[in-house]
Amino acid sequence: MTDDERPSITAMMTDRLGRLGIRSGQILLVVILVSALVYGLVQLKLVVIPLLIALILAAALSPAVNWLRRRGLPAVLATWITLLAGIIILGGVITLMVLTVQNQWAALAKAAGDGLQQLQDYLVQANIPIDEQQIKQVQQSIGDFITSTQFGTGALAGLSIATQLITGILLTVVILFFFLKDGGDIWAFFLRPFHGAGRERGVRIGHTSLAVLGGYVRGTAIVALADAVVIGGSLFFLQIPLALPLTVFVFLSAFIPLIGATLAGVLAALVALVTGGPLTALIVVGIVVVVNQLEGDFLQPIVMSQSLKLHPLVILVALTAGTILGGIAGAVLAVPIAAVSWAIVKAWNVPDDGL
Repeated sequence: MTDDERPSITAMMTDRLGRLGIRSGQILLVVILVSALVYGLVQLKLVVIPLLIALILAAALSPAVNWLRRRGLPAVLATWITLLAGIIILGGVITLMVLTVQNQWAALAKAAGDGLQQLQDYLVQANIPIDEQQIKQVQQSIGDFITSTQFGTGALAGLSIATQLITGILLTVVILFFFLKDGGDIWAFFLRPFHGAGRERGVRIGHTSLAVLGGYVRGTAIVALADAVVIGGSLFFLQIPLALPLTVFVFLSAFIPLIGATLAGVLAALVALVTGGPLTALIVVGIVVVVNQLEGDFLQPIVMSQSLKLHPLVILVALTAGTILGGIAGAVLAVPIAAVSWAIVKAWNVPDDGL
């Protein structure tokens, strides 16, 4: 083949195979860059997680700061009032939960394990083929998970973990203060290089993200409170022991969508199985199922904007990725981040009037 017969580099790059190769290279480059970014963020999670938590809390508390500023208070004073009120309320609730249930978590773990063992016995008596070893592993996992989250013991007992926790809390409070006080100015600073349509898009994205995060946090808190009141009240009415820690668990699990309510229902049913028998456990399961249906079909559409609705598959993937990258904190933060990302995509070119 002569030089004239050989295809030129331009021809090889612009034919079908060449275009496919270029596109594949671009995709690989994006994957590498995203992987490097995620790896870096994971390595800096002591800073990243407080930053994300502060951002979400700022979105939820910013209406209070804006309301105080419209009443004539200086920005610093309005921020301090909102921040201190939030710390007192949130800290008081957490302290009350800890002092109330700290001595019952071990009993809750034992009750859950006994309930799983009793369920296994029922399945064996019913001649349902099951793998006893797998059930024992699940039983051990449940006990380990609950006992590892005891307040003041387990994972939190280590000096290193405790130091990181205190550092993270203090960092979150400091970042939250500046977000509440100067959030608009901080975002405007990042938008300085942009002009015209690009700047309008940046402003639109900022408003969209703030609305989505604030609505998500406030809506999730309302849903969690409703779940805890109804399910917890039912547990107290049925006179199930450990009803109080179960109610706390129901409230906290609501912040992990899709799987949180299921885990809380399973745990409540196992405890009810041990303490009240199969009929009581079935009643608890029925209450949890009804509450979850009412929550998904009635409560969430009211307290949350329709724009926050994500497909369950998206939520599941986000939860899995968040849990792998950031543990429990990652599972809690994954869904609001996914919701904001989707809202930004929808508002990229045109305003989203639904927010």
